[in-house]
Amino acid sequence: MLSDPTLTTRSEDGRDIPLLVWRAGAPLRAASSGPLGGGIGVRNWVVNATVPMSYHRDDPAHHLTALADGLGLDGPGVGLLTGVDVAEVVARADTGVRVWATVGLGTPVWAAAPAPAAPAQRVGTVNIVVYVPAALGDAALVNAVATATEAKAQAIWELGLPATGTPTDAVTVLCPADGPAESYGGPRSTWGAPLARAVHAAVRDGGSAPCVPWSDRPAA
Repeated sequence: MLSDPTLTTRSEDGRDIPLLVWRAGAPLRAASSGPLGGGIGVRNWVVNATVPMSYHRDDPAHHLTALADGLGLDGPGVGLLTGVDVAEVVARADTGVRVWATVGLGTPVWAAAPAPAAPAQRVGTVNIVVYVPAALGDAALVNAVATATEAKAQAIWELGLPATGTPTDAVTVLCPADGPAESYGGPRSTWGAPLARAVHAAVRDGGSAPCVPWSDRPAA
């Protein structure tokens, strides 16, 4: 089982910067495109960390590892970064599938645009974390990531944006490590269908509210 995320902060450059932490009650299998812990494997935790829009580090995995160490997180995990204030995470659930999304759509792009414009300094990352309460095989995990991405793109289209996402979006799907493995994760499969609905609702609802980059807000 994956717990609800805990909202905490870290101190950098004289400011308290928010981050979300999910802790697994037991190791989970995951498929992720995150800069830390990407790929398929067993993971114990997930971190989604806000960063300033001026963020320019070229070692995000190392940075996220240091953040995890500072939080006392043990074993392998997944690390994500975003310019969104992660306190504004949107949670949705459907038929046992749970989804959390931080939605920044300031840099929308078509995935197959021939020459996308250089990203502007606007908040523009959609990070999606999904928990499916049934074991998924490798192919089903990959399929579930694709289903989440399709549902995200549908929500963005319904929000009226000419885009499929942003250049820096990430998806993480987690499931129990034990038990009979489901073979399918597509949008009409047993678990893919509620996953798609929950992701669609989270991205649509998160994207419908104005999003100001965390670093553009006055310091508390």
